[in-house]
Amino acid sequence: MIATILTGIVAVLHVYFLILEMFLWDKPTGQKAFGNTAEFARATKTLAANQGLYNGFLAAGLGWGLALGPSGMAVKAFFLGCIVVAGVFGALTANRKILLIQALPAALALIALIAF
Repeated sequence: MIATILTGIVAVLHVYFLILEMFLWDKPTGQKAFGNTAEFARATKTLAANQGLYNGFLAAGLGWGLALGPSGMAVKAFFLGCIVVAGVFGALTANRKILLIQALPAALALIALIAF
């Protein structure tokens, strides 16, 4: 039950990231969330939308795993592992905050999935 709740939270977070990156990147909400200037947001809008799409795929994968119920453990573990790796990479190359916002929730869900 804990793993399912945590996995669901991670999936919702990635839907939120999709919305921020694909639709709100150059709006005040997106600029504030990522600390971007209007000029930078305009210049990188296409790249952010692409990144948002990938976050949507991660959310879809977690949703698929959740829909499979107990037989979806491998699917959930795969997508949670991908998110942990992406979060660690993002923390090392872009912003350390990503470790807490993206990698940590996925790591906790993965631990719960494996431990329970």
